[in-house]
Amino acid sequence: MSDIPAGLETLDFSYPAGQPAGNFAPILVGVVGSGNLEVLLEPAAGMPCAVRVETSARGFAPIWQAVVDDFHARHPLTGVRISIHDMGATPAVVSLRLDQAVAELPEIPGAST
Repeated sequence: MSDIPAGLETLDFSYPAGQPAGNFAPILVGVVGSGNLEVLLEPAAGMPCAVRVETSARGFAPIWQAVVDDFHARHPLTGVRISIHDMGATPAVVSLRLDQAVAELPEIPGAST
């Protein structure tokens, strides 16, 4: 039995190439609420960048793909698990929350700023 509530759509994306994020304490930004979302970053050493989206707005997979692809192009990380819990946020809010979470990461040696 799934632990995902009925009515939510779950999308998974993976990006194998990038800069290792290193070890860090989990980072949580945003809040689940109408028109908003929360983003949780967790270390996952040796793994690709894995993004899981749980959203109440069903049928928007191509838009999520574009937003997450854009995020990874700007922040090509590996060794991080990203969980997004969405309640109808716009793509701009999603990008903002992802950028806020990455800004909380410790500085990555050799990464451009």
